[in-house]
Amino acid sequence: MASVITLDGPGGAGKGTISQIIAATLGWHLLDSGALYRLTALAAERHQVAFDDEAELANIARQLDVAFLPGAENEPVRVMLEGEEVSQAIRTEACGNNASKVAALTAVRDALLQRQRDFNQAPGVVADGRDMGTVVFTDAPLKIYLTASAEERATRRVKQLQAAGIDAKFQAILSEIQSRDGRDMNRAVAPLKPADDAIMLDTTEMTIPEVVTYILDQAKAKALV
Repeated sequence: MASVITLDGPGGAGKGTISQIIAATLGWHLLDSGALYRLTALAAERHQVAFDDEAELANIARQLDVAFLPGAENEPVRVMLEGEEVSQAIRTEACGNNASKVAALTAVRDALLQRQRDFNQAPGVVADGRDMGTVVFTDAPLKIYLTASAEERATRRVKQLQAAGIDAKFQAILSEIQSRDGRDMNRAVAPLKPADDAIMLDTTEMTIPEVVTYILDQAKAKALV
């Protein structure tokens, strides 16, 4: 089995950015599990499938026509759905909320489970999500649970959206984050929570380089790199 580092936590804690940097630094594969749920939600919307139709949503998840293409230097991964780039479309708040609804369905999670585990290839994978350490890669030697205050996460999200040219209001984003946290943490299947052996890391007062350095130091301590 290849080496695995899992990064779980709520939206806006920095998982995506941190995971991408660590994977690039180590030369490992990157699994953005949240993108798979967002892609399922987007595909469902485009094919006019209701978000309470569990059987059809699971069917969409099993047959997702997706590809993750490396971007140019210092550019993010390009996400393709059915041959169309949807990198921006899956990052909207609306898509994130729909993804949270889809992720609460057992049949959808089951449909995507093996697809996620298939990312575990040499030399290693950095897995970003909400149940990477608790469900998908339970044997991962290094599990990190990233968190930050809801206010800090909302501030980061607003800046991220505005940088992408998307109008965003702090109070609306904060409300969305709090609602999504409640839905993710209280769902019946694979609720958002740290694994028993996860290292808890509050990033509220930390910079991105500080978080990256800390995690790489933990990986070195476990002889993963």
